[in-house]
Amino acid sequence: MTENIRNFCIISHIDHGKSTLADRFLELTKTVEKRKMHDQILDSMDLEREKGITIKLQPVRMLWHADVNNESRIRNNGVKDSDSSFVIHNSKFSNSELFILNLIDTPGHVDFSYEVSRSLAAVEGAILLVDATQGVQAQTLANLELARHSGLTIIPVVNKIDLPEANPDEVALEISEILNVPIEDVLFVSAKTGEGVNGLIGEVIKRIPPPRPGTHPYPRALVFDSFYDDYRGVVVYVRVFDGKIKRGDKIFFFQQNKQSCASEVGTVELGLKAQEEIGAGEIGYIVTALKDVSEARVGETVTTLNNEERIKNNGKIHNGPPIPSYAGLPSFAIHGSTFVPLPGYGEPNPFVFAELYTSGKEYGRLREALFKLKLSDSSITFVPTTSSAFGFGFKCGFLGLLHLEVVKERLEREHNLDLIVTTPTVDYKVKEGRYEEPWAKVELILPQKYLGRVIELMESRRGLQRNIKHLETKILVEYEMPLSEVIIDFYDQVKSLTQGYGSLNYEIIGYRESDLVQLDFLIAGEKIEAFSRLVYRPSSQSIAKNMVGRMKQVIPRQAFEVKIQATIGTRIVASERLAPFRKDVTEKLYGGDVTRKKKLLEKQKKGKKKMAQIGKVSVPTDVFIKLLRY
Repeated sequence: MTENIRNFCIISHIDHGKSTLADRFLELTKTVEKRKMHDQILDSMDLEREKGITIKLQPVRMLWHADVNNESRIRNNGVKDSDSSFVIHNSKFSNSELFILNLIDTPGHVDFSYEVSRSLAAVEGAILLVDATQGVQAQTLANLELARHSGLTIIPVVNKIDLPEANPDEVALEISEILNVPIEDVLFVSAKTGEGVNGLIGEVIKRIPPPRPGTHPYPRALVFDSFYDDYRGVVVYVRVFDGKIKRGDKIFFFQQNKQSCASEVGTVELGLKAQEEIGAGEIGYIVTALKDVSEARVGETVTTLNNEERIKNNGKIHNGPPIPSYAGLPSFAIHGSTFVPLPGYGEPNPFVFAELYTSGKEYGRLREALFKLKLSDSSITFVPTTSSAFGFGFKCGFLGLLHLEVVKERLEREHNLDLIVTTPTVDYKVKEGRYEEPWAKVELILPQKYLGRVIELMESRRGLQRNIKHLETKILVEYEMPLSEVIIDFYDQVKSLTQGYGSLNYEIIGYRESDLVQLDFLIAGEKIEAFSRLVYRPSSQSIAKNMVGRMKQVIPRQAFEVKIQATIGTRIVASERLAPFRKDVTEKLYGGDVTRKKKLLEKQKKGKKKMAQIGKVSVPTDVFIKLLRY
């Protein structure tokens, strides 16, 4: 029954102890034996453990006996019923009732907010975790907004109260102000030592409502993640909202109009545990007979089919009238009534782009690796591209710089590829001959003493100040600025200026017209397309000077003089001269007439002039790598 189920996730800023808290939950519920316990147990990738961050969402099912006699006792307004039971959400439970706790561990970094949004759609509540030494951070607010938008019950928790530098009371005041809740509602824990975690589990059961009972006459489940298993095919993680899905059921993926079979269903513990069925309110998995994850996309609605049912697309049923659409999607006649799909998710929109290349013979492996990676990370986009410097490759879209770095490392580690990744850029648009670029809303939280330095940085990056708000001990600064100014070394500069105490979050707010120009680079009069870029006009001169200076340092000298130039249209905005090698053409002359020496030198001079007119500079690949590699 759904009254005993609690579906929740943990949301926080990066490095506030989310994975450690998940570890304590697993330990206290005895989901993991103590001898098998290790840190970040839900982070399955080596990369996650090395970086100390969560990259992929991960569901896990735990069982908990809510015993009113221990620390986690739960009372209804502090009064226990006379029959040794207790009441939660208007339902009566026995003294030692068994609860099913479905936790979805989520990432904390801004680049993986799409993973967070998928988790929030599958749960009823969220633990908002804040570090007692750092307080509320920018990504804390961003994830809180996502949770509020999803209508979740929020449990505010201050973590790391065991640290000497912790300020739990100040942080609790910050949280109560932001959430507009009494400070008494804020809980205190140490995920590392386990202090207060027993009580927190009790509060999860008390505060987070159980899933609503199924209201539709047919099964409906939402796909919130999927992966490909070489032996079993596509496996989807689902939250069941209505009905039951049983092992052996014929299943139907609504948006893709695909039929398959549930060869196995079950719950997600530390691994997949097969069950006969999964029902309304539960989080579990379905092993399908599909061979392509694109046929079971994230956000899909899954239902079951009976043998006699026939489904046709375009809103029509066999020999029947058209069926009305729902939320812009076609509906179908299933189970004797109009089938209404679950809302699903919006598609992630990448705004940061970079080109990935490898050696020519490895191009096929790179293509295959990208397709495999997209099976577990639907936010990656890629299209083939070519470069005169690197040959064939792919232009890839990412949600941010950390996302790019993670994808690069996964391709290199998991598929043994040696990659060249070009400098990241953003996606510009051209409308009626005018350029537009993406802009972002940037939120920074920092101690007040660093405010002046950060404002100078923001305004040097074309930032427009929108708001400054005082929190308990910090300042919240809101700016709008071009995304191109955010993606390259901006985060590092904020951390440097605030001595590590500043945090930032950004979200794309749309495209705006901008004064951009095309900056081209010529070597010996020949335009090198790989170096061309769009830049902000007032910054074009300094960018051009910097680039031609770097090119002078790495381009090999030739037997003739080489000019390196940066141009905007036909105007040269920066230039450098690469001096030629001078061969000693007189080395075999020993004494004698000086006119012979002059004649040889004059001949050399004419030869160099002729070479400069007809010669081309061959730029080695390693030069492109030094100048373009990210």
